[in-house]
Amino acid sequence: MDKIAVISDIHSNLIALNEVLNDIREREADTIICLGDIVGKGPKPKEVLDIIRESCQYVVKGNVDEFCAGNKANTLLRKWTQERLDRSSRDYIMNLPIAVEFYMSGSYIRLFHASPQGVHNKVYPYDSIEKRLSLFENTEHTTDIEPDIVGYGEVHTSFVQRLCNKTIFNPGSVGNPLELNLKEGVGSSIETTQASYAIMEGCYGCQETKPFSIQLIRVPYDIELAVQQAREERIPQLKEYIIELRKGIYRGAQR
Repeated sequence: MDKIAVISDIHSNLIALNEVLNDIREREADTIICLGDIVGKGPKPKEVLDIIRESCQYVVKGNVDEFCAGNKANTLLRKWTQERLDRSSRDYIMNLPIAVEFYMSGSYIRLFHASPQGVHNKVYPYDSIEKRLSLFENTEHTTDIEPDIVGYGEVHTSFVQRLCNKTIFNPGSVGNPLELNLKEGVGSSIETTQASYAIMEGCYGCQETKPFSIQLIRVPYDIELAVQQAREERIPQLKEYIIELRKGIYRGAQR
């Protein structure tokens, strides 16, 4: 059986990333796939990106990655992040694919950051069935094989859903967990501030039906050390970032 670790939405949180990678190593995963939003928000964009480039076999582009590395760095935080990425790093990000696809244990799996339509198309786990089923559509960014399983990041919420005999999963966020209070705008428990990722276990590359599982994993990390790094680097929107890390409340919902 092969183990594929799926991580997403690190958002320049070096402390959380290191803890998750340690856990992945302990579980002896064969492959690591990153679903984007490597940079942005947090204090260590270049350091995190370098580790992702070294550790992950496959990486797709996130919307915040594109904002920070491209010509859309139109906010103070995005410009701050871009200034800490050299030309090679920005070129690497902008040339990342939108999706990665493969067979595993008889299912065709497609992984991306936000949707097959592109990195800016957000889909929540509580959206309409029609909108969630759009995650299975083929587009100019994908092959013409309809997937059985899709995995994506972007909404910082870990879940697995069965929908019309298909499976949707989200590994949650490594560096900026926000969970379902994105919808309600309320605080979350201490548990939901832990880093999260997923492991798919099965036969990689097999078109024949074989055992398969998706496991959602929580990893505690030193949040106060991450807060300290953010203060030392004097990141923009520091207050909002600290509340996100400590309480799991999205900055747009903070009052």
